[in-house]
Amino acid sequence: MGCTGALWSRLDLPSDVEARRCLLTEPDLDEQVDRLLDELPGRFALAGLSLGANVAMALVRRAPERVTRLALLSTNPHAPTPVQHVGWQQLRVALGSTSARDVQESLLPTLLSRAVIVDRPDLVELTLAMADEVGERNFGRQLQLQGTRVDERPGLRDVTCPTLVLAAVDDQLCDVRKHQEIARLVRGSRLECIADCAHLSPLEQPGTVSHQLARWLAY
Repeated sequence: MGCTGALWSRLDLPSDVEARRCLLTEPDLDEQVDRLLDELPGRFALAGLSLGANVAMALVRRAPERVTRLALLSTNPHAPTPVQHVGWQQLRVALGSTSARDVQESLLPTLLSRAVIVDRPDLVELTLAMADEVGERNFGRQLQLQGTRVDERPGLRDVTCPTLVLAAVDDQLCDVRKHQEIARLVRGSRLECIADCAHLSPLEQPGTVSHQLARWLAY
């Protein structure tokens, strides 16, 4: 949510990987999955972070035959709580009178580590610039999309493709325990935890994330 393909721009992936970065544009989970299934190749490896990983879990539940590998980063398999619904509605209201950048700036303490916010103005600006690119209309749709999430845990038991679960130790939004739960549900999955890292791990720790994704693509 609030991110573009720039989220993955600092990664160093194997040269033979043809990466496609998909912006979340639909206000409903099923509609977003439908759009991706229409746009993506017949078979593909699928990685998602946060809301993108929620969409990835829904997609592999709907069309497991299309997904060769699955990577879930900084995410939560549970259905939304009433408190989350209220928070997302408040952000949607705010977007009526302020910019997507301003909303993203209000979320910075949950997206990036304090040290990054203080010492890495380049990463702060990249995070805010992604919101500029997403824009108010799509940001609002992503907030609606959040509200249509469902409990993905039952479907995770049926995932059979090689699966990487990648948690950030300092993630305030999706703690390590959520990832441990995913790893228990997906048979044969591999759980990895990144130290000194908050929610947007591909920005904060691109070397570690690149290494883990390269290993995932290789098995």
